[in-house]
Amino acid sequence: MNYGAKENMVTPFLSSERLILRALEESDADGDYPGWLNDEEVNRGNAHHRDPYTRELALEYIRRVRDSQRELVLAMTLKDSGRHIGNIALQKIDPVYRSAEFAILLGAKDLWGKGYAKEAGRILCDHGFLTLNLRRIHCGTFASNVAMQKLAEYLGMALEGRRRQAAFKDGLWLDIVEYGVLLDEYLDKFKISVESTED
Repeated sequence: MNYGAKENMVTPFLSSERLILRALEESDADGDYPGWLNDEEVNRGNAHHRDPYTRELALEYIRRVRDSQRELVLAMTLKDSGRHIGNIALQKIDPVYRSAEFAILLGAKDLWGKGYAKEAGRILCDHGFLTLNLRRIHCGTFASNVAMQKLAEYLGMALEGRRRQAAFKDGLWLDIVEYGVLLDEYLDKFKISVESTED
């Protein structure tokens, strides 16, 4: 499959050494994206994979978040090829509380364990704190999802609580663990200097 042609047609929104984060496009519904949400292994650590995920559902989602002021959902693509490897988001953005929920789905299993989630998480959280003027970014995940917990910790998030038996997955009741990071904590962890962090 030639990913390069598609990469040249899109405008990067955020970028890093290996990744471009761009807006989701309707054409993504014709690619690998719907298949990720039908893959049991990809969704073992999240709440997806309860019902079949179709191209039509993907299109509906893409159209909805495209016009939303409360959700910033981006496609993670490889800079060198344009390959769409997953989605990443700041959702439930609250302009009064200045908070947002972090979410990520790395659908390309051949790229697991290669640092792409950390790389994408950094550039999105940088954007959230330094451009969207957020004060807090948080996430929740199954207590069994060790990879997501490690990512949260990498992003400077502290364990804030546990919701006991709050999810049901694969025949088991699972706790949901909550993580969060404040602006000053994030800036300190990654040695980011700004003129002022005051309101």
